[in-house]
Amino acid sequence: MHRIFITGSSEGLGLMAGQLLVEQGHSVVLHARNAARARDAKAALPAAEAVVTGDVATIAGARSVAGQANRLGRFDAVIHNVAVGYREPHRIETEDGLPHVFAVNVIAPYILTALIERPARLVYLSSALHHHARARFDDLLWETRRWDGTEAYSESKLYNAMFAFAVARHWPGVLSNALEPGWVQTRMGGPTATDDMRQAHLTQAWLAAGEAAGRVSGEYFYHMERRSPNPDTRDPALQDLLLSRCADITGIPFPSATGR
Repeated sequence: MHRIFITGSSEGLGLMAGQLLVEQGHSVVLHARNAARARDAKAALPAAEAVVTGDVATIAGARSVAGQANRLGRFDAVIHNVAVGYREPHRIETEDGLPHVFAVNVIAPYILTALIERPARLVYLSSALHHHARARFDDLLWETRRWDGTEAYSESKLYNAMFAFAVARHWPGVLSNALEPGWVQTRMGGPTATDDMRQAHLTQAWLAAGEAAGRVSGEYFYHMERRSPNPDTRDPALQDLLLSRCADITGIPFPSATGR
């Protein structure tokens, strides 16, 4: 049995992965944005060990979620599932002055990775849209460009994969991988999505439970098969720039291999 924490798991793919992992005999801790969603999550998965509550759209909220997770004890794996989608019509700014999409999809996983006691396995959800994005460190926070919700989302998913590979490189003792679940009919994906919902939650559960053959790290998957990611994600200079920018934004340095 493994202990697994899944962010953004009150519904959708996060909850589905949690249900599958519990069926397999693992202990799962869910995460919800607020108390009402936490109650819904617990009702949907009564066997969950606990539900951590907090809005990771803010730096303070993400710090709180990390603290709650640590008080529950070390996890064997963390699935970074929390995300918002591509349909925001304009640049929504958080209380920290960040675009909402970037805050939830990029800064939250960074903070949680940096502050949660280091697990054996880390899993980051990217998207097929990342294949068509490019790193834009010249305007990371969409301060000068005309807003494009799909492009902002695609860039955030590029950074998720980039971050997974940066962690794999800097923390050789941790198995860190990324995946795309497919475009499926969740609340985020919408009713016109065409991928197979039955497959969409399997890869993250498979990686989190340590069922992938060998010590797989720094890889990208789709439906439990390796897939080539956007080449930008493999660039060590871009990876380190992403970590540096996230550290500057949050005031939280990225821990070294011998750190947390």
